[in-house]
Parts: sequence; C-alpha cells; structure tokens
Amino acid sequence: MIEKTENRVYPKNLKYSETHEWVGVDKDTATVGITDFATKQLTDLVYVELPSMGAKVTKGSSFGVVESVKAVSDLHSPVSGTVVKVNEKLSREPEIITQDPYGKGWMIKIKIGDETELDTLMGSEEYEELVRKEKK
Repeated sequence: MIEKTENRVYPKNLKYSETHEWVGVDKDTATVGITDFATKQLTDLVYVELPSMGAKVTKGSSFGVVESVKAVSDLHSPVSGTVVKVNEKLSREPEIITQDPYGKGWMIKIKIGDETELDTLMGSEEYEELVRKEKK
C-alpha cells in the first residue's frame, strides 16, 4: 500500500520531475502539469504564463511561470519536444491548477522529441520519497 501524502496519493500512471512537474504519456504526447505538493507550497495561484502552441521546449528548461500570493516560480519541462496544446483556460482561471492538478489543471501537451528522457523521471513512490525529504 502507498503511504498517503497530505491525504493524497500521487497517481501511479504519471511520471514526476524533481522540480515538481508531472507527466502523463499517451503514445508520443506528454501532458504536463504541476503536482499537488507544488500547489500546496505555492498556495493561492494568481497568474500563469504558458508557451504558445508550436514552441520548442527542452528538458529541464523553463516553459512558463506560475505566480502565487507567496512567490513566482518557473515551470520546467520534464521532456524535450514541441508544444502541441496549451490549456488556455488557466490564464483566466489559474485556481483550476490547485483545485484539480492532475485533471483539469494540466498545463501543456508536448509532442515528445526523445522518449528516452522519460526514463530519467521518477515514479510515484520515488516522488513521494522526494516530497518527504523536502518537508523535513
């Protein structure tokens, strides 16, 4: 059984980055968002800046920004590729990210350029361990 983190379990079907982005993969497309842990650290989101469709992103580089009442944080791409879809609704309603980080709060979809980059991401158990260490 997976230990719950703040009454949530990080979905097993997703991959996670050390910078708290999650990735869901469907064939050659990665859906990217930020984790529930990240939303709790940021608290109330007030602004989201995302790339345009067609933008090239590189693993580890910034693809956008989230701003909360506490801080401004860069969003880092967990994979390299081309942005094929952007969740435009978030620019008007950034609170959706906090309300449903693994569903309606997704941010961008990337056509994956190098699938081997997925191997460097964490599974849910590894990510939960990272979160436990960061809380200490």
